[in-house]
Amino acid sequence: MLRICVFCGSKTGEDPSYAEGARSLGREMADRGVGLVYGGGGIGLMGVVADAVLEAGGDVIGVIPDGLAIDEVMHSGVDDMRVVPDMHLRKAEMHELADAYIALPGGVGTFEELFEVLAWRQLKIHSRPIGVLDMGGFFDPFRQLIELSISEGFMAPRNRHLFIRETDPVILLDRLLATIEAV
Repeated sequence: MLRICVFCGSKTGEDPSYAEGARSLGREMADRGVGLVYGGGGIGLMGVVADAVLEAGGDVIGVIPDGLAIDEVMHSGVDDMRVVPDMHLRKAEMHELADAYIALPGGVGTFEELFEVLAWRQLKIHSRPIGVLDMGGFFDPFRQLIELSISEGFMAPRNRHLFIRETDPVILLDRLLATIEAV
């Protein structure tokens, strides 16, 4: 089974389109038989995407650090919940399980996870596709930062293609899955 690791916030954000996009992505993944790997939360966008996959009969693996494996945070409906000692092992476990990555809106943790897999891809540590579901222009500043880094000579222009950006979860999944199949 193909699995996509989704990085996203432990909050739902102010714009309702973030949660709707997460729900749509989760349903679409389940409908296509694509499993979800994620941070194990039952709150925020993490909970929304996991609930959508589960409600549509899909496969979910949660990976959560021991310090967050408490009732208020951890998703109680995920059968395959892996509790690991720390954040480093969480990311390593998620990476081992994933065939691709998608970032949804989130905070510092989401940014850090996205930048890490981008750096690994740039360094050829992996060749898995990376997607950004850009709802409501959330990732516009990220794209501007990438362009600034390129124009200032810190990144090669080819690195703007390290990730796929889409506003529609269906199109994003189409593009990611086509990339996986081409490898």
